[in-house]
Amino acid sequence: MEFSELIKTATVENVLLSRQGLPAVRGTLCITSHHLLLSSCPRGDLELWLLIRNVDAVEKRVQNLGWYQAGTGGSLRDTRISGSSGTITLRCKDLKVLQLEIPGMEECLNIASSIEALSSVDSVMMMYPFFYRPPSLRLQQGWHRFPLERFFQQLSSQTSQWRLSTVNRDFSACPSYPPAVIVPAAVGDDTVTKAARFRQGGRFPVLSYFHPKNGTALLRSSQPLTGPNRRRCREDEKLLGTILDEGERGFIIDTRSAQAAKQARMSGGGTEPKSCYPHWRRLHRALERGRPLQESFIRLVETCTEPSLSMDRWLARLDSSRWLSHVKAALSTACLAAQCLDREDSNVLVHGAEGTDTTLLVTALAQLILDPSCRTLEGFQALLQREWIEAGHPFHLRCARSASSHARGKQEAPLFLLFLDCVWQLSRQFPFSLEFGEQLLLTLFDNAYASSYGTFLCNNEKERSLCKVKESTHSLWAWLNQPEEKHKFLNPLYSHNPLVIWPSVEPQSIQLWQGLFLRWIRPSQHLDEAWAEIQRLVEGNKSSIKESTGKRLSQSLPEPTAGTESGK
Repeated sequence: MEFSELIKTATVENVLLSRQGLPAVRGTLCITSHHLLLSSCPRGDLELWLLIRNVDAVEKRVQNLGWYQAGTGGSLRDTRISGSSGTITLRCKDLKVLQLEIPGMEECLNIASSIEALSSVDSVMMMYPFFYRPPSLRLQQGWHRFPLERFFQQLSSQTSQWRLSTVNRDFSACPSYPPAVIVPAAVGDDTVTKAARFRQGGRFPVLSYFHPKNGTALLRSSQPLTGPNRRRCREDEKLLGTILDEGERGFIIDTRSAQAAKQARMSGGGTEPKSCYPHWRRLHRALERGRPLQESFIRLVETCTEPSLSMDRWLARLDSSRWLSHVKAALSTACLAAQCLDREDSNVLVHGAEGTDTTLLVTALAQLILDPSCRTLEGFQALLQREWIEAGHPFHLRCARSASSHARGKQEAPLFLLFLDCVWQLSRQFPFSLEFGEQLLLTLFDNAYASSYGTFLCNNEKERSLCKVKESTHSLWAWLNQPEEKHKFLNPLYSHNPLVIWPSVEPQSIQLWQGLFLRWIRPSQHLDEAWAEIQRLVEGNKSSIKESTGKRLSQSLPEPTAGTESGK
């Protein structure tokens, strides 16, 4: 397939671009293989550079003003009216809304058809990251910035109970796991391979986090395939049994309701039987995923973009969307996992059905709550790489569409957005404890749905390997860690907090993330200016403290004497 086959009209003159909160601009509209461009007339400034993959829905309205009949003295004649026109509304995955008024009905329909076709290209290797070549970066830079081996080295300095296994080096044990995983040192790869056959999708229990305070472990997996006959697997039992010392107990946090887990048995899934896992106690904490979560996201965005609602009606619509309830449930479950590890001195296994969605949501949030290193800019990127990207969250399926698409599939679900919202809640409740700010979370949201970089492409490491993503595209981490970019994502108020941060999940503590959901609706100029001023004041204060400290140190040092080196 050639991109040129999908572009019916490449250029249109005299197009009017309208965006909420900005003045309308008239100019020349161009469609390329991956971008929609508009340069203003007569100045020629580039007013729009939109990645077409970012388009979620295309709405078109045309008017044919070709002719009408008018009567004079009983006779009829045709009266021609020059031209026709059309309006295209583009609803983007990042929740931006653009309107294009295009002269000429045929041009309008052609432009709309071209955008729809280009935004729906599903072949990963035809997407923009495979064509993007920024001059400041080189290929393969940043792809190996957070190797699991480094994470394991830190772990092995604290305990010898775990080992790095390459049982999945050819993706035969589990197609959605990375080639290397961390498993109990007491079990061999043969045991791990047999345990994988007992878990949905082969997602056997692996280490997610080791809590150095008391040596407890957080694991994740998919559901066991017990089925209606309560089938058992001694290798799986052994794998989980070796994690517990004599007399210890562990908790299995199932992110499905008890009823859903029971129903899963009828289709071959299920839960760990108490008789076979006697030292593990199961806790059900139902978290929505799939269609219900996607519908909640859609209702929330519709509420935020409805300008005519009264305050009471708006609040009622916000409540009925249930989005904030999902945020609360996710944080509550993460707190439960963290509490079992930190306060109950117990190991925890988290799973739902596939183990690729709500499971990762809980394990990643629990680590943010417990581990101060995950709250640094570098540590947070490593957490995302380890717990979302390499752990097999299917970004290509889940983020194929956002909140406005008319062609809603069954696989879309904003799990990663829900995670980012929960992180924002943590940053709001603990404004000094996270080294990164809201801008990083917004950037991650934008890139998960449409990106110039290959970091969020595909559904797992096996697919990325087959598509040669790491060899052929640039890493998002390489770009945002450039000094000229990195400072934009830092929190100037950050102060290292070695403690566990326990968020409040009371209704009044969970707030709407206005910086995302109202980003294109309310003006942000004053907030941006205030944030820039905070950064300036903090940096100025740091410089003053450093200068003052330097002066005091120089005044306190003794004068050098003959036969000695200055400063010795």
